[in-house]
Amino acid sequence: MYQKLICGLQLLALQPAWEEWKFYDLSFFLLAVPVVFIYGICIGSFLNVVIIRLPRDESLIKRASHCMTCGAKIRLVDLIPVFSWIFLKGKCHSCGEKISPRYPIVELLNGLLYIANFFVFGFTFNTMIMCLYTSVLVVVGFMDWDTLEIDLRVLAVIILLTIPSHFLNETSLLDRIIGAACVSIPFFLIGEISGLYYQKKTGEKVRGIEIGDTLLMLCGGLYLGWRAVVPAVFIGILLAAICGLIIKSITGSSKFAFGPYLCIGLLLGAMFGELITNWYLSTIPQPETQSYYTNAICYYLYN
Repeated sequence: MYQKLICGLQLLALQPAWEEWKFYDLSFFLLAVPVVFIYGICIGSFLNVVIIRLPRDESLIKRASHCMTCGAKIRLVDLIPVFSWIFLKGKCHSCGEKISPRYPIVELLNGLLYIANFFVFGFTFNTMIMCLYTSVLVVVGFMDWDTLEIDLRVLAVIILLTIPSHFLNETSLLDRIIGAACVSIPFFLIGEISGLYYQKKTGEKVRGIEIGDTLLMLCGGLYLGWRAVVPAVFIGILLAAICGLIIKSITGSSKFAFGPYLCIGLLLGAMFGELITNWYLSTIPQPETQSYYTNAICYYLYN
């Protein structure tokens, strides 16, 4: 058992893209990593605009960035991601009102996630698509945290990203269709059954799993395929259960956003989900055929 666990951890540490890093020297990383990070925090600055304006149905491009308190236009020098917030000491240059630290957090998070994608998936076009997918999950997670709703317009971006992703990696169309159905259908049924139960009990239909969460997993499954989305949903549910108990102990309320935890699961699923699934399948005893499947999976992972 322990040997299988150690083998599994070794396989999780073996991303095929990581093999290419041995062909690059230190100077490449010293140049590439800052560029990826700067690109990530700049995109993160735009994500802040989307997270705040989209739920309010405000234009993302027509109005210039402005203070949410006094409405003053933000100077160009104050639009540098992360660093402007630090230089301004977290205050508006016009009215002196505090600026939420959430702004640099989103920018910094997006930049760090871009670096993570760069190291996990390599220097490829697929990495660019993965970075955009990551940014969409950041938007969905923070918007759901703020409003307890998931905007369908944002989820549509994941579907659009599935098209180039299909041609850039080996996940088949059938795997993607199964991935879209294998989580979203159970989520939908749980939501319907729980909603009818609460409606009968309280007169108000309150779904245990909202439609937005169901559609998020449908889009995520379509993008990732079933091998990656199955571990993703387990990670998301586990995180939601732990954090939900903590939130309830602090606030006394059982209502909380499910989407952010699903987004974390979908991100980790994209990075390591297929490896987790393949390792798990290799540990299932298969009489007479166990060694064949184990060897086949190990060959697939190592070659």
